[in-house]
Amino acid sequence: MASAIEQQQDDDDTCSEASSAVHNGSVISTVPDRHGFLGGSQYTPDPKLTVPPSVILRRERKWLRMLNNWEKMMNKHYRKVRERCRKGIPPSVRPRAWLYLCGGKLVQDQCREQYAALIKQEGDPKWVDDIRKDLHRQFPYHEMFVDQNGLGQQELFQVLKAYSIMNKTVGYCQAQAPIAAFLLMHMPAEQAFWCLVSICDKYLVGYYSQGMETLQLDGDILFGLLKKVSPSVYKHIKKQKIEPILYMTEWFLCVFTRTLPWDTILRVWDMFLCEGVRVIFKTALVLLKFSLGRPGVIKSCPTMYETLEVLRNPPIEVVEEEFMISQILRLNLSEEDFDYEHRRQLARRRASQENGHKSKR
Repeated sequence: MASAIEQQQDDDDTCSEASSAVHNGSVISTVPDRHGFLGGSQYTPDPKLTVPPSVILRRERKWLRMLNNWEKMMNKHYRKVRERCRKGIPPSVRPRAWLYLCGGKLVQDQCREQYAALIKQEGDPKWVDDIRKDLHRQFPYHEMFVDQNGLGQQELFQVLKAYSIMNKTVGYCQAQAPIAAFLLMHMPAEQAFWCLVSICDKYLVGYYSQGMETLQLDGDILFGLLKKVSPSVYKHIKKQKIEPILYMTEWFLCVFTRTLPWDTILRVWDMFLCEGVRVIFKTALVLLKFSLGRPGVIKSCPTMYETLEVLRNPPIEVVEEEFMISQILRLNLSEEDFDYEHRRQLARRRASQENGHKSKR
């Protein structure tokens, strides 16, 4: 699996219990933050600037009306749904909204007994063993997963095992684990499972295959779009011959659950589950543009090593919720831009494969 994910998981391995006093300089609190973290890089001790209660209540009522008329809203008023997702889904309705947005609710209703049947099966020993090895690595500072024998890790195991049984072609990929854990923080296990199924089989199709060809293609598309979004950053990365797979793998495979501050992740996911994988591209482009494109940064990155370090540790001000979301929405990229770049990279890949076949003859 990708080195970025493995590096993060190696870091996480050093802490399996919240009773530790210090971990890599991060104090472990006995009181979880508003997202359930007891410490680590995701710990957010400061209270979020609150939206006036009257505004929250108004938004909640709008969402409840939409959810109660979901099919009609998605068929006839999709732009209204998208607009409200971009503003941020109220926390009280977010779990239900995510389940509806990704299509998990529809599949769950069609397969009512399937999850219960899947978790009773033993599963492929290879996948089961790999899943067990990864359980303690998923957000070990979160109150839900801090106990190795707790309900959180048990449910995470069941969700991942059930998916590996249901989709035998894919089986299990370790990048699925943080996504499943992230979903479990927001909804019951069965709902998290059906959301995971939708995300893996509808949003991230081909990402978890052995050859990772889809991910490589999307990396090339991302780099092509970067030329339009930030020519200077594009030239810098091209000059250093840095392959996209070296910096975008964890972003795309884990949908930023291991990269961004928690409040920012929630807002990105609100849009991602509504608009699809293009939100991942846009988020990645903002990270590239503003991490490397700031004054003096490119000059301070003479080699690939410094460039990748900047991308692995983006500035706080770049990943902050309001800045990130506003820049994603401001990106001057149309559907035609995405479609054009997709066609262009597909054509390049086919031409390269044909030339390779000819040279072997």
